[in-house]
Amino acid sequence: RYRAVFRSALVDKLFGTDGVRDQANQGNMTAETVLKLGRAVALYFREGHADDEVRPTIVIGRDPRLSGSMLEAALAAGICSAGMDVRLLGVVPTPAVAQIAIQSGAVAGLMVSASHNPYYDNGIKVFKGTGFKLSDDEEEQIEILFQAASVDLPTGADVGTVFSMENASEMYSDFCTNILPEERPLDGLKLILDCSNGATSECAG
Repeated sequence: RYRAVFRSALVDKLFGTDGVRDQANQGNMTAETVLKLGRAVALYFREGHADDEVRPTIVIGRDPRLSGSMLEAALAAGICSAGMDVRLLGVVPTPAVAQIAIQSGAVAGLMVSASHNPYYDNGIKVFKGTGFKLSDDEEEQIEILFQAASVDLPTGADVGTVFSMENASEMYSDFCTNILPEERPLDGLKLILDCSNGATSECAG
């Protein structure tokens, strides 16, 4: 019944084939919309964690796009308003968000990136704490929470806090090197890296 009541209220579908995307500061990528999206994601993942001794955490990474820091801040504000903590990873490649979510015990990971889209676009990709992307049904549940007219939000000491994870790039780099065989794993190979000022440029060195 809950789903049926709100399904008709969905005006514009948020999630596409790979998260939520739009031109930055327009449509689904305004600061206001992204704040609501961050809150909806946190409310969805808060289920089942209300009694945890440690406040649940969501990690956020971004690519180097100019609009990334604006949208990162909006996401973090929405998540904290729903009573979860945020750990900012800074500029990291998309797989790092999924992996660090697993390593850090976060309930979810969000990546601010529009992948190969033009520089003026941006987007939000959502990973579960297991490192996997959302199912269609899970995306729909988040859209329902996004469209809800009102939600029960925490106050006082129950509001979330934002932290910076300064070693995010090192964590992901260590993960990548540790999955290689220990003895002479790259012997005989020539590697060419063209990071094009992308999010992997910091880890690649």
